[in-house]
Amino acid sequence: MKKYILSLLILLVVSACSQQQARMPVSRTSGTFMRESVERNKKLVGREEAAIDSVIKSNPKIKYLASSKGYWYFYENKNQNDTLKPKKGDVAYFDYSISDLNGNVIYSEVELRPQTYAVDKQNILMGLRDGIKLMKKKEVVTFLFPSHMAYGFRGDTKRIGPNTTIACTVMLHDFKPETQVNTNPNTPKQ
Repeated sequence: MKKYILSLLILLVVSACSQQQARMPVSRTSGTFMRESVERNKKLVGREEAAIDSVIKSNPKIKYLASSKGYWYFYENKNQNDTLKPKKGDVAYFDYSISDLNGNVIYSEVELRPQTYAVDKQNILMGLRDGIKLMKKKEVVTFLFPSHMAYGFRGDTKRIGPNTTIACTVMLHDFKPETQVNTNPNTPKQ
C-alpha cells in the first residue's frame, strides 16, 4: 500500500511538472531606456569636451597634453632632473586644489592638505589616481577632468554639483616605496 501511495505521489509530481508552461515576463523592455541613456551620456561628454576645448583655446600660450584616459593637463612646474614617477607600491605625498573651469576655487589647497596616497591601493578621484603616476617629485600639474574622471553624476554632495568638469592643480612633494614608510596610509591620523 505504501508503495502504491508513493508511486501515485511521484506520478502526480511528474505530471504536474510536465504540464507547467513557461511564464511570460511581467514587463518587457524594448531597449529604449538604454539607447536614451547612451545618447544622454554622449551629449554630456560632448558638452564637457567642448567646455575643456574652449579653455584650451582661450589659453594658447599653455601647452595642454591629452591623456589616454580622457583628461587634459599642463605642467606649471616641470622637473627636468628626475626620471622616477610614482607606481603601485609607492606612497605619494601631495597637495592639491580644485577649481571650476573658470578658475573659481571650489576647494583650496589649505582645505585639502596634506594628502597621503598609497598608489593604486586607495580610493581617490579616478583622474588623480592616474594623473599622479604621470608626475615627478616637485612638479606642479593642472589637470582638467571631465566629470567621469572626477566626481561623476552625483558630484561630491557638498560644493561640486553633478556632472561637473573640474580643474585640479597638484603639487607632488615626494613619494617613497611603501616599505620605507613607517605608518599605514589607511590608519587615521591622530
